[in-house]
Amino acid sequence: MRKLLAVIRREYVQGVRNKGFIISTLLAPAIMSLFFVVPILLATMRTGGDTRLAVLDQTGRLYAPLSESLSRTGADEDEGPKRPPRGLSDEKFEARFAVERVEPGGLTPEALKEELRRRVLDNELEGFLVLPPEVLEGGAAQLYTRNAGDVFTRTVLERRLTRAVADERLRAAGVDGARVRQLTRRVELEQARVTRGGGEQRESGAGGFILPFLVGTFIVVAIMMYGQSVLSAVVEEKATRIVEVLFSSLRAFPLLLGKLVGVSLVGFTQFAIWALMFLMLGLFGGGAFALGGSEFAMPRVPAVALVLAPFFFTLGFYVYATLYAVVGSVVTSEKEATQIIMPVSFLPALAIYLAFPIIRNPNSDFSFWVSMVPFFSPVTMLVRIITERPPAWQIALSLLVGAATVVGMVWVASRIYRTGMLMYGKRATIPEVLKWVRMP
Repeated sequence: MRKLLAVIRREYVQGVRNKGFIISTLLAPAIMSLFFVVPILLATMRTGGDTRLAVLDQTGRLYAPLSESLSRTGADEDEGPKRPPRGLSDEKFEARFAVERVEPGGLTPEALKEELRRRVLDNELEGFLVLPPEVLEGGAAQLYTRNAGDVFTRTVLERRLTRAVADERLRAAGVDGARVRQLTRRVELEQARVTRGGGEQRESGAGGFILPFLVGTFIVVAIMMYGQSVLSAVVEEKATRIVEVLFSSLRAFPLLLGKLVGVSLVGFTQFAIWALMFLMLGLFGGGAFALGGSEFAMPRVPAVALVLAPFFFTLGFYVYATLYAVVGSVVTSEKEATQIIMPVSFLPALAIYLAFPIIRNPNSDFSFWVSMVPFFSPVTMLVRIITERPPAWQIALSLLVGAATVVGMVWVASRIYRTGMLMYGKRATIPEVLKWVRMP
């Protein structure tokens, strides 16, 4: 036990003192904030004025309703309240237009278009819209702009133009368009999670889908990152022959187990620091969103998921780190190990894809069985817990199966490790590896 603790202490101290550990621990929250917070804040910024748009109405009937529709900002009052996505402000993202009507003035349509093209190129307009006579019968309108990549403005313009055309068609048929919209306005659907004890929690449907996916992705990335650390350490020890000295005073099983435990503690230390940083980022990020005029709410994570997440992460880490250690002990270089480990790397990635059907139906037979497989359960069972908590016996069974798998894999891996680390010059074949497992 004393030697095992010495190995754990060495791996842990060496890991936390590594420059890469320090740099990644400090930079990761900053990089994550750049990818999530900054883009939203930048997207809410208006860097220019209203979109100057000229309208060539060849129908003679659409300019007035279109101008009125484009003058609206945010939600349309007669369509009922529209709640913007959480964290975003509809008013911030809504395009605004300064519309002018183009009079023929005795010019042909082609001559008018040429004049409007000149004004666009001279920066007098952002674009112009041509409404041909057949647009009321289902024809297409034409939009000419300098910036074809501005899909936000195009989407708003297309929606408002559709409304104006529909209003004119209804008016021509003798129907009050405003009354039709009032009678057919959208119904808001508020979603709430039903909990035991008669309580309920109001939640966003998008949040209920995205949160489990993000948690699963985080676990997969963390497992692969620290599994790669184990692989690199094993290959380095084999290349430098340090392991020969270690085997002279320590058996393979406690040496491998100590290495895995030490590296996992390094991972927990880094994740604990990240958790505190992200908590602070979330608290201060809410103020940043509020200053930007956007709504912000921290996602709700069930308490049982927070309690069980370290256990499932530990099981997942040991399962995959053991595979990485086996690969490192049977190869001759890290380049060769990277090629062999590729199929193993697909397994945690597959768990992410399995999460999608689980989110839709967390209590199906499919969800049950994939949450019992130790290669997938660190992601799939946590996804089930976050979406709709399964019975306690299923959670306990998943942990028990995972723990038994880890013990068996470490025992098998140590027998491969003790022989493979002492072989140099060639990569071991599968029959040779199986022979090492059976050796006393």
